[in-house]
Amino acid sequence: MKNRSSVFFCLLLVALFTFAQTVFTFAQSGPSASVSDKKYDLIPGLDKSLIDTSADPCANFYQYACGNFTKLHPIPADQSSYDIFGILFEYTQHEVNSMLEKAAVNDPNRRPNEQKIGDFYATCMDTSASDKTLASLQPDFDRIANLKGKDELAPLLARFQRINVNAFLAFGEQQDFKDATTQIAVVNQGGLGLPERDYYLRIGDEAEKTRQQYVQHISNMLELMGESNAKAASDAHTIMQIETTLAKNSVDVTSQRDPKNIYHPMTVAQLTELSPLISWNHFFEHIGAPSITELNVSNPDFFKGLTALINSTDLETIKTYLRWQLINSVPDIILPEKMDAENFDFYGRKLRGQPEQQARWKRCVNATDGALGEAVGKVYVEKQFPPSSKAASLQMVDDIEGAMGKDIATLDWMSADTKIKAKEKLQLVADKIGYPDKWRDYSTLTVTRGDALGNVMRAAEFESHRQLAKIGKPVDRGEWGMTADTINAYYNPSMNDINFPAGILQSPFYDPHATDAEIYGHGGAVVGHELTHGFDDEGRQFDGHGNLADWWTAEDGKKFEAKADCEVKEYGDFTAVDDVKINGKLTLGENTADNGGIRLAYMAFLEDAKRKSIDLSQKQDGYSPIQQFFLAYGQNWCDNTRPETVRLQVQTDPHSPDKFRVNGVVQNMPEFGTAFGCKTGQPMMPANMCRVW
Repeated sequence: MKNRSSVFFCLLLVALFTFAQTVFTFAQSGPSASVSDKKYDLIPGLDKSLIDTSADPCANFYQYACGNFTKLHPIPADQSSYDIFGILFEYTQHEVNSMLEKAAVNDPNRRPNEQKIGDFYATCMDTSASDKTLASLQPDFDRIANLKGKDELAPLLARFQRINVNAFLAFGEQQDFKDATTQIAVVNQGGLGLPERDYYLRIGDEAEKTRQQYVQHISNMLELMGESNAKAASDAHTIMQIETTLAKNSVDVTSQRDPKNIYHPMTVAQLTELSPLISWNHFFEHIGAPSITELNVSNPDFFKGLTALINSTDLETIKTYLRWQLINSVPDIILPEKMDAENFDFYGRKLRGQPEQQARWKRCVNATDGALGEAVGKVYVEKQFPPSSKAASLQMVDDIEGAMGKDIATLDWMSADTKIKAKEKLQLVADKIGYPDKWRDYSTLTVTRGDALGNVMRAAEFESHRQLAKIGKPVDRGEWGMTADTINAYYNPSMNDINFPAGILQSPFYDPHATDAEIYGHGGAVVGHELTHGFDDEGRQFDGHGNLADWWTAEDGKKFEAKADCEVKEYGDFTAVDDVKINGKLTLGENTADNGGIRLAYMAFLEDAKRKSIDLSQKQDGYSPIQQFFLAYGQNWCDNTRPETVRLQVQTDPHSPDKFRVNGVVQNMPEFGTAFGCKTGQPMMPANMCRVW
């Protein structure tokens, strides 16, 4: 599926090849058209208006903490979900928009980065520029049409990779899992238009309905490109057959969570033997990569299957697939109006249940941030992120890392030798707060006012060149995988760093007017979540230097897996929507981080309270500090999500739906039950609890 969320634009290679862990996902879109210019206020550290006092916190804490959210914050028509993160995103989006509107004024005195982000945004907003996109794509359609044989595929596929078209495959760079000091090339499975492989293979009425809608969508798009109704319908079925074959050869999203499943170093000669129909040396030459003798072939079986597929498919059919891949990779916002509407109808309305498209200015803010993220982020930080926020955040991170050290020391299932190595890894975690020390240089990127497709393609090629230039060079440990204005956070096991952009360090996650309990319940839990990723089922496979290495004793590994299996079964029993249950294996890492993160935040808050002589028995606004802590954590995940989106999330996303990020966590915290007077046997205080960290 097309990536519709600018939060993850800059993380595509990071997430795919180095397993950067994010704390959440949400659909980034603005409010309904009738209120599209409204300036939204931030949620405070504890919002009592969201609390449903008629609910029993011991029976359903999510309902208690967030029960009024759906009434107070209905889902806008142009969104598939609405939550606390979405409110903060809207606030930040308005701030960024005001900056871009100012930069878009064609003033010769603008600084270079202001000219680039301003002209990119202004061109995006100009619908007449989008009307030229199909004509501007003609040279690439001609490249496809002029293919004389399958042996000419390599240069074309290389060209496509440079402009972010993953036809048949995906190519990029990554840190070497076994040597985290160096960057290597990687080639991966690709070429699908649906969200992931199982959408092509899953049985059931809903799955079949989605496939039929997708084929109709392809047909509709091809008609809009000028094909007859009959040919478009025939071509759509042909494209679906090719993508289904690619899907059958692909690794599913759950299996990809284990780095060992997608790490297969090979020489170029071995890759050529595996997939001889693609001239790999020509591919590397045309894509502009440095000299490559070895690379990671993440899924060798995929490339065996790709050879068989290309061998058995006639050239004209391959051309049909390539035309579809090209047009389906063009960002919606720069497509002509009817094609933009058709794309939204399938990917937004049918796949996510979103009734209306979001306002153009919001989509252009997202597009500009995606293309020139650090240029936007630099301007944003200058305006929105004071040094006091960075200092307070650093203090919280330090407190929570201290709590992790104490937690490791008290674990009864971990041996002394493994504890030593765990603490060594903890000491090596790098903390990145707010923004990078060195901003990206966009001086070689040309942005031309009025050239919508050209701007997007040049931005894609700029990023492709930047990434590929790293192959064979030492790792830059100062690099960020998110822009500074992003409302998100992540842990990167190959870097062994935790990253908190300035965007997320706002209320409610960091509210300078909130109590310490609320600050640790909100932002502290986010920090703890990311830190725990270094020790979840994926992160535990990497040592403190970021190398894929087994630093556990065999017995400790077995005990860890038994503890983790408790969470797999626990979350696997939760029904997310209709008859769809959570995939406990897919969500294991995020569930472990949620459970471990809140425990670390709780421990850090107790130390903070002790340091500041906070009376934990003294109530404020009807709640003790411990209750405030848990309420703040619960309100991190207040949301309102359409059932279609929940279904999509459960099938593709390693994060559990928000309700279970609350109830699934507090029911494993006896401290919660004590704070709210729960009795053993009640839903939020079961007799048997799961705990890894």
